[in-house]
Amino acid sequence: MTIDRIDNMIEKAVFGPSVGEKETARKEIRDLASSQGIHLASIQGLYEAAARGEYSNKTVPAINIRGITYQVARTIFKTAQKLKAGAFIFEIARTEMAYTDQPPQEYVVSILAAAIKEGYTGPVFVQGDHFQFNKKKYDADYDAELNTLKNATKDAISAGFLNIDIDSSTLVVLDRPTLNEQQKDNYTVAANMTQYIRGMQPDGVTISVGGEIGEVGKTNTTVEELRAYMDGYNKLIGKDTKGISKISVQTGTTHGGLVLPDGSIADVKLDFNTIRELGKVAREEYGVGGIVQHGASTLPDDMFDLFPEANTLEVHLATGYQNTIYDSVHFPKDLLNTMHAYITDTYGDEKKDEDTQEQFIYKTRKKGWGGIKEETWHLPEENMAGIMQELEDQFTMVFKRLNAVDTVDLVNKYVSRP
Repeated sequence: MTIDRIDNMIEKAVFGPSVGEKETARKEIRDLASSQGIHLASIQGLYEAAARGEYSNKTVPAINIRGITYQVARTIFKTAQKLKAGAFIFEIARTEMAYTDQPPQEYVVSILAAAIKEGYTGPVFVQGDHFQFNKKKYDADYDAELNTLKNATKDAISAGFLNIDIDSSTLVVLDRPTLNEQQKDNYTVAANMTQYIRGMQPDGVTISVGGEIGEVGKTNTTVEELRAYMDGYNKLIGKDTKGISKISVQTGTTHGGLVLPDGSIADVKLDFNTIRELGKVAREEYGVGGIVQHGASTLPDDMFDLFPEANTLEVHLATGYQNTIYDSVHFPKDLLNTMHAYITDTYGDEKKDEDTQEQFIYKTRKKGWGGIKEETWHLPEENMAGIMQELEDQFTMVFKRLNAVDTVDLVNKYVSRP
């Protein structure tokens, strides 16, 4: 009876006619999830175990869901139960929340509703991905930009995001004379944000905080840069404050892949030796769980096996799954055309002179989700089923290749319920 009602509950929570009706439905979903053994959690304990060398060669998939969130999350939970996977993360970037029209509270309850629907129990990890600083705004008004990120972080944590990735790598200034000076703004802001998060985290919870060294898509990160960042960061947070649990680095990918003039994606060369070397230093010298790889979803399938071999802690996956949905034979072509028209009208000024129309559409269609949100949530049943089967096949492949299977016992050992 309860599970049969959940579709109606999440419909009200997302599309309810009033704020009050939405909030009532969201509270009902949260209460129901808790009563059924589903709880929002921090992955901190698991990553601390990785830092101590108590497990290895398992890579945690962190998946950004930009649209049809309830149905996609259901498919992830279904896949996880099939593979006995417990270590996987649902995430969304601060900017994604805006252009996909998914505020933190809505995103969390969509995932909890999916867990209820699929009969999942245990910890659910929801992560704020790329809580990123804008360099121009930072230089113009440091306090204002810092407060913007703090407010966004507060909203996310209050919604149940118990994992936050601070991305201040945009503040690195490479033309400064020393590595410490180059990384100074980056590690200073990361330390400030870490202390802020520690001051507001719920009782009994240590929020997993991530830092970032090299901006994704730029020059590959070096061991020397990692040490400069960590040494500066650790001095600022002090010995009494729990620091970051992981570090994002640049090793060769770009978000969404490198788009060719015809809209296809170029082959990518990824430096797994860099991942392996940086991870070893992070764990052995700084007690950090390991390295995070962004922009991985568009890589060739056979490359995913290399992540656990290199002892990569976590990989972020987004665009590849978006592509699966948009490019599916089950996704209505008229809706795709509507989305293309929406992003051309809404974001046309973002098109670069050197980009073809195909390149512009590919780079920008992630921003189309907000314009077709309700239409995608209410796709015909047979269309939805076809798309979700394609996603399930893809999730299954990635979980297996990342060796992210059979991790339920591992999670239960190191992750406690607050």
